Amino acid sequence: MTVTTVPTVLTARALLLDMDGTLVNSDAVVERIWRRWAERHGLDAGEVLKVVHGRQGYASMALLLPDRPVEHNLADNARMLAEETADTDGVVAIPGAPEFLASLRGLPHALVTSADEALATARMAAAGLRLPEVRVTAESVGASKPDPEGFLKGAAELGVEPADCIVLEDSAAGIQAGRSAGMRVVGVGGRADLHEPDVVVGDLTRVRVEGVGGGVIRVSVS
Repeated sequence: MTVTTVPTVLTARALLLDMDGTLVNSDAVVERIWRRWAERHGLDAGEVLKVVHGRQGYASMALLLPDRPVEHNLADNARMLAEETADTDGVVAIPGAPEFLASLRGLPHALVTSADEALATARMAAAGLRLPEVRVTAESVGASKPDPEGFLKGAAELGVEPADCIVLEDSAAGIQAGRSAGMRVVGVGGRADLHEPDVVVGDLTRVRVEGVGGGVIRVSVS
């Protein structure tokens, strides 16, 4: 996929960061886990993988098996989260992520992820990345992305209005959630390029962040 970027400077008062596909490349694990799940349920793995990125597992299952009882999806989701937490083979940082997170020290930011706390902790550690102090994980919300609840909660915890936040996301569900929250979205990677965020970058080496005083954060995208 081709990622096209127009050099852009945005300003905000807080940044809200997705994890998988944005800070961490966990595609190898996601594919292993969901291919096994697809095989168990007689589904085409390629079609399954088009749906699952960015959502909590139970929400993906509800789309893929619409007649299945929700309690079955929740039980499956819990098992898969445990599998994903134990499997960090191939989990690596997105290029530029360590430097990007280092540049956010002292600036308002939060992790907003569809992973639960255990999985977020495991994947960030496997990728060698600092875990932000403010985190909105699966346990924190009642609805999965593309619902905006997670991003709105992140903004509230930081004490920042939604319109003053910038979201960094890679998936269709995440980009939709950010937009529904009334936030601007910087897309990261090839998946994001398909879903028309406000601006898109190939990876985080193309993003520079600095505090410029008065609570303003400048985000330069090149």
